Amino acid sequence: MRPSTNMCNLPPWEIASRAYNEAPTPLSIQGIRATHHHFFAILDRLDTWAERARSYEDYMEVAFHLHQWRREKDPSGQLSLKNSYLRFLRGWLYDSNSVEGAVMKGWVESRLGIPPTFHRTRIMDRKSDAYLDYMRDRLNAAARTNAIFSQLDLLYEFVQYELSRRDPERTHMTLYRGVYDFAEHTIIEQADKHHATLQLNNLNSFTRDFERAWEFGTMVIEVQVPIPKIFFDGAFLHAGILQGEEEVLVIGGEYDVVLRLY
Repeated sequence: MRPSTNMCNLPPWEIASRAYNEAPTPLSIQGIRATHHHFFAILDRLDTWAERARSYEDYMEVAFHLHQWRREKDPSGQLSLKNSYLRFLRGWLYDSNSVEGAVMKGWVESRLGIPPTFHRTRIMDRKSDAYLDYMRDRLNAAARTNAIFSQLDLLYEFVQYELSRRDPERTHMTLYRGVYDFAEHTIIEQADKHHATLQLNNLNSFTRDFERAWEFGTMVIEVQVPIPKIFFDGAFLHAGILQGEEEVLVIGGEYDVVLRLY
């Protein structure tokens, strides 16, 4: 499907391209750093990861009133506040084709303009039944949560801040994804059995651990992912939130990949 309009500093077709992957530049969601500039100023003054993680969690609670759900008398309003961004991360980690997964894919489509190509089944265009089913999941789940896309905006910007803070010179991260087939991805070109160009879904789960990737398929996709296309890193939230998760969520598009086979 063709990219749509976005809320980012670069056009969708550029973000999704192989040329961008080779020479990435920072991505930013329109207005987020400016709106939350006091929060990022606080992060600048904190020296340790534990301090920054706790500051992020506290700020999310206050900025989106997540702590007030126990005081909310209306059941629908209570559920809206209780179902924070953590529900959608956990839902994705359990099943990327869940209603929570549809919201996560919807964030990428809304903010970066890259539509999903798979949600339970292949999505060929915006007029297809598959796209309508995805949109139904996305809208139904998002309606039960307070400003979920705004919460995910700040999550993305925080992850990008932390990645840059830790290693400002780093441009790419080597990641792995185990698959059984290419049902969720499209082969654009294949030079040989070990090298191909794939159209990845607009959001994808990867891991840093090559051996762990084999747990999820009979083939492993190895990708050099540009740092700005890291949406979420499971190692970046404070212990107790998603402790032990090692998934890295990667924004899709066209990627040159190495195929590791048994």
